Amino acid sequence: MSNEENIEPVIDTEQSAETEQVIDSPSDQAGNVISLLLDLKEKNPKVFFGAIGGVVVLLLILMMSGGNDEKIVTGPTIKNLAVGQKYVLKSANSYDPAAAVRLVGVPGAIAAYDDTEEADRNAACQHIPQGTSVSVLELQDAYGTKNAFVKVQMEEGECKGKDGWALAIDVQ
Repeated sequence: MSNEENIEPVIDTEQSAETEQVIDSPSDQAGNVISLLLDLKEKNPKVFFGAIGGVVVLLLILMMSGGNDEKIVTGPTIKNLAVGQKYVLKSANSYDPAAAVRLVGVPGAIAAYDDTEEADRNAACQHIPQGTSVSVLELQDAYGTKNAFVKVQMEEGECKGKDGWALAIDVQ
């Protein structure tokens, strides 16, 4: 026998282990998953599209569900006012510190308020600056709301001693 005939093939175990790792790489696994999905689409399209619909529904539920971070938006509320107590005028509908609170002679006149006439805007003691101290003289129900209007008397400023009706929400 010649030397060539007696030589047995030698298998390198390190090289075969590397070859197996290359076969199981993430890109190959992704390719296998894609081929399985395409095969499922061809063989059983109802299951394939049903699974896609289920995933979409789950994603929509997750996106639409809020979270535990609940923030409740609150606005100004009408306080429990008492006759004879002192309060401060503060406009509930304005962030402007220079905004004035409107006082009228009759409680329901605020609902029909129209300041387009110049004389109405410049009348004395009808537009009181915020922060003016007042005392409550009388309370009036209106439109199904208890104590919706308040008759106040000015305790300071150029209108001291004069009275008028304001919305209860503007008396803090």
